[in-house]
Amino acid sequence: MDGRTRRREDTRQRLFEAAVELIAEQGFSATTVDDIALRAKVAKGTVYYNFASKTALFEELLRHGIGLLTEDFRAAVKGLPPRDAVAALIRAQLEYIRRYRSFAQLLLSEMWRTNREWQQTLVLLREEAIGTIAETVRAGVDSGDLPADLDVRVAASALFGVGLVVAVDWLVFQPDRPIEDVERSLLGLVRRVA
Repeated sequence: MDGRTRRREDTRQRLFEAAVELIAEQGFSATTVDDIALRAKVAKGTVYYNFASKTALFEELLRHGIGLLTEDFRAAVKGLPPRDAVAALIRAQLEYIRRYRSFAQLLLSEMWRTNREWQQTLVLLREEAIGTIAETVRAGVDSGDLPADLDVRVAASALFGVGLVVAVDWLVFQPDRPIEDVERSLLGLVRRVA
């Protein structure tokens, strides 16, 4: 990667970080391009040079954030037997949300809104992340490690949703609690149900 490309990627990353923090703090509608530029310490024109609009920036932010989560999921389960892979998914999601708490809060607030311009993008990205979990659950059902009558899609959505809500709750209300405690509780719940 040449210097110019590296600078552009660094600028886009700063814009993503500024946008996610602001939108998590005050909501999408209340956040302006001026706010994002100020937080990212760039000129307003730099925002528009990198993104056609605030909505385009947000869609790219969703792609970037959920893409990172999906990559973490895939890396976590690679080569593991199904039960170990489920535990690895839980740990990967907790670690991801601890690293990107503002993005997780933003995702949680936007996931089920159906009146946004980016809803179709979000649906496709959600499907990609949950699809990775579903592959792991399906492998568990096929191997006999998980119950044969388990609805794979519902179980994958449940793992994703429970992990997201529990992790955000942990970081907002019990941030001093060790990740291992949260992981152990989630894993205990999953194993009792499965």
